[in-house]
Amino acid sequence: MTLIYNTPLSAAQQVVAGVEVPQPLAIADRVRFSELDPLNHVNNTAYMEWFERLRVRYSQECGISDYGETADNPRIVIRSGTVHYRQEMHMNDDYVATCACTAYRTSSYSLAQQIWSGGTLRATFDCVMVHLNPDGPGKRPLPPALLDRFQRVDGAQKEV
Repeated sequence: MTLIYNTPLSAAQQVVAGVEVPQPLAIADRVRFSELDPLNHVNNTAYMEWFERLRVRYSQECGISDYGETADNPRIVIRSGTVHYRQEMHMNDDYVATCACTAYRTSSYSLAQQIWSGGTLRATFDCVMVHLNPDGPGKRPLPPALLDRFQRVDGAQKEV
């Protein structure tokens, strides 16, 4: 299969690309020279950039934020996160970055992000995102339509 870069992959395309369990959002790309460290491995910061780009795309696709100047966009911050680097990657490796919501609360939600290459899980990033009011301090409740999407599309569960 020829991967289509920077375009959401279907569940079938994800499976063919080696993702074990298809996720609600998956996007393919290829390692660039600028993402390598002096040992010719992908630099740890590159993984974090890949995860960030996917989180932004996920937020846009879910209707969380358009990242424009509209007054209704929440401020979205990472409260906590854990990254696991599992296997190195090199120049020109194709990869698929995935993202799914696993759980949610009143004003926060947990995301599970993964990097797959050649049918192997290369890195994971699990984080908790918090919605804040756009114009100042204070948490902003997640809208009902977003909670419905988290449950229906991602299979996320409400945390107590």
